[in-house]
Amino acid sequence: MPSKEEAEEWKRQLVENAEKEILKLTDSEKFKSYLDTVAKFHRYSQRNIDLIYSQNPSASQVAGFKKWQNDFKRSVNKGEKGIRIAAPIIKKLTPAEQKHLDTTDERAIVGYRYLPVFDVAQTSGEPVLSAKDFVKENLADHQNVTSLYNAFKDYLNQQTDLKISEVPLATLNGAKGYFQPSTNEIVIGGDEPDNALKLKTLYHEYAHSQLHGLKSAFKDRPRAYQETQAEAIAYVAMQNIGVDTSNYSLGYVATWAKDKAVIHSALSEIQQVSNKVIELSDGLTKQLGLQEAQKEPEHDLKKLSAQALNQSYQGLQQQIKQAKNPQQKSELKNKLNDVHQEISERTQKQLQAFAEQNPEIKQHESELDQSLKR
Repeated sequence: MPSKEEAEEWKRQLVENAEKEILKLTDSEKFKSYLDTVAKFHRYSQRNIDLIYSQNPSASQVAGFKKWQNDFKRSVNKGEKGIRIAAPIIKKLTPAEQKHLDTTDERAIVGYRYLPVFDVAQTSGEPVLSAKDFVKENLADHQNVTSLYNAFKDYLNQQTDLKISEVPLATLNGAKGYFQPSTNEIVIGGDEPDNALKLKTLYHEYAHSQLHGLKSAFKDRPRAYQETQAEAIAYVAMQNIGVDTSNYSLGYVATWAKDKAVIHSALSEIQQVSNKVIELSDGLTKQLGLQEAQKEPEHDLKKLSAQALNQSYQGLQQQIKQAKNPQQKSELKNKLNDVHQEISERTQKQLQAFAEQNPEIKQHESELDQSLKR
């Protein structure tokens, strides 16, 4: 069993490594180009976002006719119908109008007009970077992930006040799942074919429930903080069980945490929840028997032949290389140390016996010491 200090160090390193990998990604030239692209798009009001969605729910990146041409080197396809958004009409105020409106502002919005914008899908030309360039969803299926997902879901339903349910992915508007603070409910796309992604989504939404629920300390954090925290915790939790989701998770985090200060601040707050998720997962994997190493036969090491000892030593070395869980790795290392100690003691006894049987062979003490140390 790893000591408490070793377990804490493992968890701390997981979070630190997550931050390093995210920052490495945000330093890439491709990501900087992505941020430049994002900066070219206007930030729309909630009113205009609602207008865009009502006219074209699948719209992802919109701009005006000339902006597509000048800033993105793209042309609106012939026959495309524009999406109308509200643009303010701004007028310079006369002194009388300033007095009437009780304002010192020289300009004011006096009305709105509706202008056309077009989604990227309605245009053709040079490629436009999007978040999808950094969020790859191809996570290879992993053995035992399904059983851990089901155990985690059952635990949350039975042992906590959270309610976990599943719905078809088609009803989630492109999402993999969500957390609803008002009902303390987590909803997961039940027909997600990638089991690793499904488990990662459950970790993500569980992190939201712990950090951003109605009574949570960080519930008022901006969306960028919340998504950075939840996905970073999911990444750490998956790393802990030996499943690498960096292709998905780090890109997801980076697209939300465009400011490095956000990354640092958000990750500094996740240690507690990360520890909780890791401890919970470790407990469940142990219950499921997923942490059990291949057991050596219950023999007294002193009764094993030299060949059996060597085979045991080599087998344990291989198991340690393959082990992902820190508890499992620590147990295997303890076994390896026991076998190594037995081999060392036998070797020393054999050397001593050989020296006693062959007194005519002289060997400097320092050379004997060196041979024992090898």
